[in-house]
Amino acid sequence: MGAEIAGLVLLVAGALDPLEGSVLIATGGALAVLGAWLNRSRRRRLIYQAFVLLIAGIGAMLVLSWLGGIGGSTGRSMWWMLVVLPYPVGWILMLAGLILSFRDHRNKIRGAMAQTSFNSSGNPR
Repeated sequence: MGAEIAGLVLLVAGALDPLEGSVLIATGGALAVLGAWLNRSRRRRLIYQAFVLLIAGIGAMLVLSWLGGIGGSTGRSMWWMLVVLPYPVGWILMLAGLILSFRDHRNKIRGAMAQTSFNSSGNPR
């Protein structure tokens, strides 16, 4: 669970500047994938797919930036931004997967606590 929490923090921190923060976001996504894999989260497939989208979008953004950007005098229309679309879609799906994973973990703990019976003095039987 710790890797998933660290991943969430990095995902949110990197979102303050999507271009410069892409390294933080990619690292946060990798930590989220690691945490989901280690915890055998029910939502790990969603997190894996979101990570693929995230990395593809970040790669496209970095390539476009390396080529000089889009619009203006570059000769590339603004439609080239569509190749970067997997980046925000992956980011949103990653957040959704992590939130659902945290909720599942919380419900699992609550269910385990509800099954524990206590005697009148408050001690487990």
